Amino acid sequence: MLEVRNVCKTFNPGTINEKVALDHVSLTLEDGDFVTVIGGNGAGKSTIMNAVAGVWPVDSGQILIDGTDISGLCEHQRAPFLGRVFQDPMTGTAADMQIVENLALAGRRGKKRGLRWGVTKKEYEEYRELLRTLDLGLEDRMTSKVGLLSGGQRQALTLLMATMQKPKMLLLDEHTAALDPKTAAKVLEATDKIVAASHLTTMMVTHNMKDAIKHGNRLIMMQDGHIVFEARGEEKQNLKVSDLMEKFEL
Repeated sequence: MLEVRNVCKTFNPGTINEKVALDHVSLTLEDGDFVTVIGGNGAGKSTIMNAVAGVWPVDSGQILIDGTDISGLCEHQRAPFLGRVFQDPMTGTAADMQIVENLALAGRRGKKRGLRWGVTKKEYEEYRELLRTLDLGLEDRMTSKVGLLSGGQRQALTLLMATMQKPKMLLLDEHTAALDPKTAAKVLEATDKIVAASHLTTMMVTHNMKDAIKHGNRLIMMQDGHIVFEARGEEKQNLKVSDLMEKFEL
C-alpha cells in the first residue's frame, strides 16, 4: 500500500545548519499493516511521515501509495489518499462548530456539495452510532461545540473524522503525546478498534516505547535518517522496553 523508495531529504543544505533528515530510506507497508515508528529527536521519524504527507518535497527518491506515484503531488493533492491525526488535539477539528457538523464535514470530504439541508436524519443517526464506538459519551452531546471538549475527546473525534472515508493510509503523528496517560490509553484503544475494523494501513510515530511495542504488527526504529531496526509479528510481541533501549545505545 505504501512504498518509500530510496528517499533523501536534507534541510538547509549548504549552510551551517545543514541536517540530513532522511538518507536513502526505503520502506514498504503492505495493505493493512500497522507500523509504529520510534527514534530519538532528529532521528527522521516525523520527517518520513511528513514526506509521505507532502508537507514538503523530497530531494530524491519516490513515494507510492497503492501503486500511484505521489512524489510530485503537493500536500492538498495527496489528501484524497491520506487520513491524518496530529499531536495537537486542537488541530483537525473546527472548534466553533458542533460535533455533528464536524462529522458532516468529514463525511462530505471529496464529494460535491450543494445547497441541501446540512445533516440528514439518516446521517445524524449514523454519526451517533459512530460516536458510540468511542465509548466517551459523545453520542449524547452531538450539538455541543467541539471547543468545549477535552483534549482527549477532541483527539478521539479527530481520529474518527480522519478515518470516515477509509483512507488508503492513516498517519498518526504522536497523536497521544499531549494527553494524560489514562486518556492516551483510551484514544489508543479507539485507534486499534478503528484500524482493525476498517483494515487501514497505518503509520504511527511515537516516543512511547511501550505503546510502540503494544500497538500494531510492525515496529521500526530510526536513527540519523536511517531505519536501523525492524521487528514484526512474534518478534515484536516479545520485545521489551529494555531491548529497545539497548538498540538506542548502540
